Amino acid sequence: MVDDNRRGDDERGPGAAYQMFVVMEDLLDKLKLLDYEEEVLAKHNMKALSRHYFASSAYMPSNPGEQFFMFTIIASWLINAAGRPFEQPQEYDDPNATVSNILSQLRAFGGLVDFPPSKLKAGSGEHVCYVLDRLAEEALKERVFSWRRPNYPTEEMEEESVIEDDAELTLSKVEEEMTEEPDDCEEENVMDLEALKSRTNQSEARLSSKPDNILESNMDAAEWNLEVERVLPQLKVTIRTDHKDWRIHVDQMHQHKDGIKSSLKEAKGYLDKLQEEIGKTLEKVGSREKYINNQLEHLIQDYRSAQSKLSEARECYQQGSGGVTERTRVLAEITEELEKVKQEMEEKGSSMSDGAPVVKIKQSLTKLKQEIVQMDIRIGVVEHTLLQAKLKEKSNMTRDMHATNIPESAIGAY
Repeated sequence: MVDDNRRGDDERGPGAAYQMFVVMEDLLDKLKLLDYEEEVLAKHNMKALSRHYFASSAYMPSNPGEQFFMFTIIASWLINAAGRPFEQPQEYDDPNATVSNILSQLRAFGGLVDFPPSKLKAGSGEHVCYVLDRLAEEALKERVFSWRRPNYPTEEMEEESVIEDDAELTLSKVEEEMTEEPDDCEEENVMDLEALKSRTNQSEARLSSKPDNILESNMDAAEWNLEVERVLPQLKVTIRTDHKDWRIHVDQMHQHKDGIKSSLKEAKGYLDKLQEEIGKTLEKVGSREKYINNQLEHLIQDYRSAQSKLSEARECYQQGSGGVTERTRVLAEITEELEKVKQEMEEKGSSMSDGAPVVKIKQSLTKLKQEIVQMDIRIGVVEHTLLQAKLKEKSNMTRDMHATNIPESAIGAY
């Protein structure tokens, strides 16, 4: 199963670019376990997916529109198979909305989404394989599927083949054939030496019983040869193949050694020729290089002098640029102070040229004059009232004085 945390590792090895091919192959196996041929391909009349259909590569043909539509169809089917209702997207639906819905379902399953949704709109790549593989895992969990250990079939040992030779073989001839070079394409035959040893022992036992007289054969040589020719096809020796016999390995080693020697002789000639050609070419290149150096010596001197002048000019430029930087800083400070002074002068000039305070002063003076006039009127009225009151009081006092001086006769008359 794919680990979600594998995508958070920034320091990945050089083989990380090919990890999506492995994920795609695992995804295809999971889709086959979910029977996507019948439920998806047959339903939509689509072709079967290749092993690296959703893996993006510069060496593989791609069709972004078709791959994105296939991605949305399989993703919606996997989400429904995982037990969540999801409406199947149509071909002309908004791709941004479709991708957003698929990623929201993936987050609901607990999947890690640490890439922008635009990565899925291409229809192929590492992120597409990751999303489909994660959804396939959820669908397998919903169907209670579990991976089991593979059961390997037991291989039966092949029976040793018995090869019969129609020719008459003696012990010396068998040993000669065993020392011959073996063929790489044919199996070597090993003689049943136990039977030959038993026969040899029997013959030695017979010879050990020495006769009293010298044995002489009374058989005709011609008849003996005829009998040998007649019995020759019936003489058979059982030979068994044994791949673990050290003689076979020794013969193979000798055969490979001879092959290496023959190949080395042929290749050594080509290598010697190649070495000679390379040596001649190197000599030509060296001589040509010396000639070019001699021809371009003055240009090299000019180039070196130009390089030295350039380095001096760069040093002067760095020094000048340092002074320019300092002066630029001083100029910025002076400019800032000048802006402040200009701002203060503008404020004072605007305050001096502004007539609003004068108008306000005039209005205040006019209002003050009006109030003075009113106050003068009130003072006059108050003075007049006081004068009337004084006059009335004086008249009352005068009348009272005259009233006290009236004669008693006048009073009696009344």
